[in-house]
Amino acid sequence: MTIERQNPPGLHTPPGYHHVTVTSASRTVYLAGQCPLTPDGALVEGDVLTQTDRVVANTARALEFAGASPADVVRTVIYVVTEDRSVLSSVWTRLTESPIAEAFSSASTLLGVAQLGFPGQLVELDVTAALT
Repeated sequence: MTIERQNPPGLHTPPGYHHVTVTSASRTVYLAGQCPLTPDGALVEGDVLTQTDRVVANTARALEFAGASPADVVRTVIYVVTEDRSVLSSVWTRLTESPIAEAFSSASTLLGVAQLGFPGQLVELDVTAALT
């Protein structure tokens, strides 16, 4: 299997991710949106970065269970409850410096949203990975 990550001519150079990800995978893994929940289902208390750390841990565990790694990720969508661009930037930085940082080198979208599914939830991560 190959994964090609590219930035087409005529488009801006993005900060760490690529505009286009092409794969020859024979299997695709779709993770449910990874939330900042502990194994017993409790929402992690704390700020958006504390919640981001739990999302990273949950995502790493889900990828491992599926037989995938961050290098196999071909698409991410990051949802953050905020209207503040500096908060979005801090979440992006936390993710790209995390143990699953390689996942964010593929096609990626970062969104500020009004709310997420759990009361008090500040961040969620949607991940697609490609496997042979």
